[in-house]
Amino acid sequence: MYCFVCFSCLGCLFVCLHSYDMVHYGHSNQLRQAKGMGDYLIAGVHTDEEISKHKGPPVFTQEERYKMVRAIKWVDEIVEGAPYVTTLETLDKYNCDFCVHGDDITLTVDGKDTYEEVKRAGRYRECKRTQGVSTTDLVGRMLLMTKSHHSNMVNYQQHTDNFGKGPKGHSPWTGVSQFLQTSQKIIQFASGKEPQPGDTIIYVAGAFDLFHIGHVDFLEMVYKQAEKPYVIVGLHFDQEVNRYKGKNYPIMNIHERTLSVLACRYVSEVVIGAPYAVGKDLLDHFKVDLVCHGKTEVFPDKDGSDPYAEPKKRGVFKTIDSGNNLTTDDIVQRIIENRLQFEARNQKKEAKEIAVMEAMKKREQQEQQIEVCNY
Repeated sequence: MYCFVCFSCLGCLFVCLHSYDMVHYGHSNQLRQAKGMGDYLIAGVHTDEEISKHKGPPVFTQEERYKMVRAIKWVDEIVEGAPYVTTLETLDKYNCDFCVHGDDITLTVDGKDTYEEVKRAGRYRECKRTQGVSTTDLVGRMLLMTKSHHSNMVNYQQHTDNFGKGPKGHSPWTGVSQFLQTSQKIIQFASGKEPQPGDTIIYVAGAFDLFHIGHVDFLEMVYKQAEKPYVIVGLHFDQEVNRYKGKNYPIMNIHERTLSVLACRYVSEVVIGAPYAVGKDLLDHFKVDLVCHGKTEVFPDKDGSDPYAEPKKRGVFKTIDSGNNLTTDDIVQRIIENRLQFEARNQKKEAKEIAVMEAMKKREQQEQQIEVCNY
């Protein structure tokens, strides 16, 4: 069974991800759910032109988004330049039985349901939207970084201890929405595969904040370092990331970053809250054969020592040049440089959704009144 997910759709399933702009773990969870509905998952990704027309300026270029979606482990194939409105013609063209989308509202620039035609034909399926994350929310978190009262270091521990309990339920450090991590969610994202005899255990560590194409290119290159790679990613706790990154980093908390990395097809396992220094205990515990780091700066540990001293001593450390210099700082800068456009995009999107919800509510009330009158 094929399905089409249009990023902005899915036995063949077509998942149309309307933009797959700022690809995050919410998108990955949609794809995971969609893949469970069929056998073969095709993800449709829109062009920059289509996204700008219907939603506003995209954060990532279409080429970056194509590669990001390809790297999600539940995707079998992608369609570049998928039409914004999913039609029966699109599903038939790719031999898809039905398309899948989340239970949120998706509208064209003139306010029409992009799935109206396939819904009428009974070739539409819906999966649950992941609570606590959206592209709008992530952009909002980054926009807060330009405001002076969010730029000063106060008591980071105080904010992390009160996760999700800041002003109006949002952390002033990560802008956390009502996302609550569970063991079940991690199990759903994890591969569950143990290293096999002959596998090369490769360890990498970092923040992997706002998991983006720079991370994907690096992990793909790491994956290619061995014939049978088993890649373990060590994720640093929020406090540690803030220590060496400063400002309001990380944008995404440790729970969100865990799911983002687990969704990548090049990753076998994640160490949640990995120690900053890659020491003897870690290397021996995981039987690490190779430790890799990108071309980005390596910040000293709290005592000023080299966090990679032990793997260097053992001769198992390697610097990887992925050929992609994009960083989380660059992503934030893209948002800041186009701040007004993104703020207008978020406000416009919210206003459109509220208008549709109010119209649906009014229609339901009218239908209820008719039923009462008929009764």
